[in-house]
Amino acid sequence: MSGHSKWAGIKHKKMALDAKRGKLFTKIIRELVIAAREKGPNPENNARLRKAIEDAKEANMPQDNVKKAIMRGTGELPGATYEEIVYEGYGPAKVAMIVESTTDNKNRTTSEIRKIFEKHGGSLGSTGCASYMFSTKGYITIEKQGINEDDVISAALDAGADDIKTDDEDVFEIITSPENIDVVKESLSKKFKISSAEVTMLPENYIKLESKEAEQMLSLMDELEEHDDVKNVYANFDIPKEIMEKLESNK
Repeated sequence: MSGHSKWAGIKHKKMALDAKRGKLFTKIIRELVIAAREKGPNPENNARLRKAIEDAKEANMPQDNVKKAIMRGTGELPGATYEEIVYEGYGPAKVAMIVESTTDNKNRTTSEIRKIFEKHGGSLGSTGCASYMFSTKGYITIEKQGINEDDVISAALDAGADDIKTDDEDVFEIITSPENIDVVKESLSKKFKISSAEVTMLPENYIKLESKEAEQMLSLMDELEEHDDVKNVYANFDIPKEIMEKLESNK
């Protein structure tokens, strides 16, 4: 799990920078539109929309923007028609990858995603070539500093978590079913500060990378997540913390 939590930490910092330059707003608005289109405008009955609204609040998006995006999703306001596309492929050292995207131009996005993969030593594959190596899970992290491990384990199990990982240096990782993440998060937030909570794709196993392959992998992840149409990127790599920190500091 260490590869996932370290990249999640880097991603969170990047999201804060994206919010400052407005890039994150575009992605959140698309998510609001699609979530409202799929299951309606009421967040109480729409977990995906509820999460998108939480993300909008965290990014300090104006409430008026949120309202208009939801109205576009329900058809009350005109706007672009988005579709969701999931790409599967491989990065350096045959790292399995899944890229979730939202686009108003499938051909353009597919061409651009393919070029990014090839630029960094990877390749797009056919549907199903990578997804069988991942499972959809609820994923919650709590920073370790000043927190008793036994207290977290006990509280997480009582709340209905499926598993708790304690081997990461910085955070406790709590794994839930996708359906149960809100219940577990709400319970744990009464006792601990939640540093992240999301429904994600967790790999069944990891490929350890070092030196050049690690650098290629991080560059590939960076460019994919910078793309306006990309919503999420999942990969089964594990890069030692010291190497990841060194590569990030050199940018």
